[in-house]
Amino acid sequence: MQLSNSEEQLMEHLWKLEKAFMKDLLKSYPKPKPATTTVATLLKRMIDKKFVAYNEFGNSREYFPLVNKEDYFSKHVNGLIKNFFNDSASQFASFFTRETNLTEKELEDLKKIIDVELQKKRK
Repeated sequence: MQLSNSEEQLMEHLWKLEKAFMKDLLKSYPKPKPATTTVATLLKRMIDKKFVAYNEFGNSREYFPLVNKEDYFSKHVNGLIKNFFNDSASQFASFFTRETNLTEKELEDLKKIIDVELQKKRK
């Protein structure tokens, strides 16, 4: 299951805060802040999708993510590779390195990351 753009934005705040009451979530948004009812609706949908849960303290709810940020985006990237790049990581890497205007340093950093992963695979 996937989150909408608005839900992803709220999830980013929740991942950063780790646990948050409604007032904390609203405070984390830049101005203009969304309406409380909007955030409440988003939270309800995210709870239904099993991305968020909460603990109750009297009349207040403390929300927390059920899905790890890295796991969520890993699933997204793998889906992107499968659906748009014929399940080819090399096609994705080729597109990514050509179309994102990476600097020479960023390309060198990527090369180092790949070299480290290659060393791990060879062991």
